[in-house]
Formats: sequence, structure tokens, C-alpha cells
Amino acid sequence: MLPGLDPDIEGAVTRMKKLTVYLRRIREQSLIDFDLERPEFDTLHKLAGRGGRASPSELAADLDLAPASVTGRLDGLESRGLIRRTPSKKDRRRVDVELTKSGRLIWLGAMDVLGHEEYRLLGVLSKDERAQFSDMLRRIMLVAEEGGGASWR
Repeated sequence: MLPGLDPDIEGAVTRMKKLTVYLRRIREQSLIDFDLERPEFDTLHKLAGRGGRASPSELAADLDLAPASVTGRLDGLESRGLIRRTPSKKDRRRVDVELTKSGRLIWLGAMDVLGHEEYRLLGVLSKDERAQFSDMLRRIMLVAEEGGGASWR
């Protein structure tokens, strides 16, 4: 060990890195299992987060993408029957994007795989410990975000 390094800090950082890699592998495997590319899942996820319906411009903003990029994603998802585009109820010149039943089921399935593993891992902590752990990570992230050196999206 190098002099001056705090073994608790080094251990925590190493474990966070390993946990991040592990959860990324679980997520990627769930995407493979549900025949989804990461951008497709992200789009379904943002759409589900808006209650299953959004405008293409809202999705573009949520995904931090140019509208033309979202159109390509939507074309692929629509051809697979995971979303549908319908005339907007608010403005007939626009369209709304909505999750189909199939799209919602695939999104939920992929989410369930990762969610199950997250609950399994964090289930070793009591409810109070999970709340405390979440608060500690929130405080650490606030300091990290103040530095502004990395993108957090």
C-alpha cells in the first residue's frame, strides 16, 4: 500500500467500481435477453417515465439528443411494435409517441431483471441502513457534481 492512502477510502472506491461493472453486466445481459439495444431501452425507459406517452421533442430533450436522432430510434421501435405514433390530442399538427402493450411488457421485463438484482444486493441492508446508504451516496454525488468535471447523464 502506498503511504498516505486511506484504506477505507481506497476500499470503498474499489468496491463502488466493481459494483458498477457488475450492475452494468447485469443490465447488458437483460438487454440481450429482451432483444433490446441500449438506445432502444433508454427510449422506452424515458417514455415509460412520462406515463407511456410523450412528444418526440420531449423525448429528444429527455435523452439529450437531436430530434432527428430520436426519429430514427422511434422508426425502429415502431417497426418492432414497441411504440406507436398517433396524432396529438392537443395539436393535430403534431404526433404523440406511446408505448404499446408489447413495448411496456418488454421494458418491464428488462427492468425487472436489473431491479431484482439490485434488491438482492441491497437486501443485505436493513431498511434504515438502505436509507442511510442512499443518503451517504447522495452527499458524495453532490460534492462530485460541484466539481463539474464529469457528465452525470
